[in-house]
Amino acid sequence: MKLYDVFPLLDITIVKGQGCQVWDDKGQEYLDLYGGHAVISIGHTHPHYVEMMNKQLGLLGFYSNSVINPLQQQLASRLGKASGYEDYQLFLINSGAEANENALKLASFHTGRTRILSAEKAFHGRTSLAVEATDNPKIIAPINANGHVTYLPLNDLPAWERELAKGDVAAVILECIQGVGGIRMATEEFAQGLAKACKQNGTVFICDEIQCGYGRSGKFFAHQWLGVRPDMITVAKGIGNGFPMGAVLISPEFVPVYGQLGTTFGGNHLACAAALAVLDVMEDEHLVDNAREVGDYLMAELKKLQAVSKHITNVRGRGLMIGIELDVPQKDVREPLIYNQHVFTGCSGTNLLRLLPPLCLSKAQVDEFLVRLKTVLDNI
Repeated sequence: MKLYDVFPLLDITIVKGQGCQVWDDKGQEYLDLYGGHAVISIGHTHPHYVEMMNKQLGLLGFYSNSVINPLQQQLASRLGKASGYEDYQLFLINSGAEANENALKLASFHTGRTRILSAEKAFHGRTSLAVEATDNPKIIAPINANGHVTYLPLNDLPAWERELAKGDVAAVILECIQGVGGIRMATEEFAQGLAKACKQNGTVFICDEIQCGYGRSGKFFAHQWLGVRPDMITVAKGIGNGFPMGAVLISPEFVPVYGQLGTTFGGNHLACAAALAVLDVMEDEHLVDNAREVGDYLMAELKKLQAVSKHITNVRGRGLMIGIELDVPQKDVREPLIYNQHVFTGCSGTNLLRLLPPLCLSKAQVDEFLVRLKTVLDNI
């Protein structure tokens, strides 16, 4: 049997990691500015994370959600305090797509409606409703194309208000910083107007914080830069630092109904141990502040490089979620960065580099990246 390939693979085998560095099977070190699709939040193989996971595995790796799991209760309390949502409820699952799927389903239960509004270029996952809310027809199978979703331009508030005024929209789902869509940012005016229109029309407002959340923007959630308070917040990726986990933070207005939502593996003992270790490190090492400070430094230095480089046309983002727009195909920069300069980055579309490093990135590592990036740009 062979693997069913879903991505074009880089010809690299990564076998080890530490902090913001990874090593391949030949011993070559790489600077990791992608964190495995924004998953690595506190850095690779952080000692406290490893210790917590090993300790929990030696006690109990899994038992069902039919019994009390004190780790879930600890996580709910800790996450509420860290994020500023102590009065919300926490539903634990396994992935970002599953988080969005359950949030959208819960919104439909709550309102009795079936329509969803999503932004153009949005990415919300690959399960049934999540993929239908993703603006990419190439990954929406015929069975998922059920007409539930209307896509609207990001930051075009009147267009969203017109749809909401029809009174039949169950949920709005929004990435306040689009990741796959190219590090496109919602404005404060748009987000606040949208939240107000949702409230006026009885529509559930969901912020998808799967990629832009968990400290990456320099606040715990990206929407907190915009002065809004969603009805539901979906998280994944950085919550487990590589252990599969997702969650929905749910407003106290939603009263649980037994049987509506459920999960076998969600919130299992190992996942909760991972998430608690992540919060420990984020707090002890002030990683949200670091994401903001180092992100500001990286953004400023990239703009300086843009001023002297003919190939950078724009730099945008917030915290450690940054897009570098190019006037050449991104592969012409990304591939030599990886294979010659040994720096991992992501990409979006045909001409954008996406930077999503671990939140422990240092200014010294930023400086090293800039030297390597300039070397590539100067040789195009």
